Amino acid sequence: MKRIAGVCFLLLLIAAAAFAASAKERRFVYVGMSEGEVLEKIGRPDSESFDSGGGAKETVKRWIYFPAEGDPQTITTVVLKTGRVIQVIREISR
Repeated sequence: MKRIAGVCFLLLLIAAAAFAASAKERRFVYVGMSEGEVLEKIGRPDSESFDSGGGAKETVKRWIYFPAEGDPQTITTVVLKTGRVIQVIREISR
């Protein structure tokens, strides 16, 4: 039982380190990146919304990443249109 608990703890530490590393990469997301590149670099967003408006032909996605270890106090919003980043907003959250 102790061995299983030890392995679980080790996996948790590894996952936390990987998450912190991806959080540090948030500042390197830039306009023109593809949706796939963003997911590969910083992972899935903490929150997501879609703006399609009345009669809009293209949907605008907003991916929001909350403060995390490696990127504390910063909310990062990535705006995507037709699969490409069109805006990156980084705001200090207190």
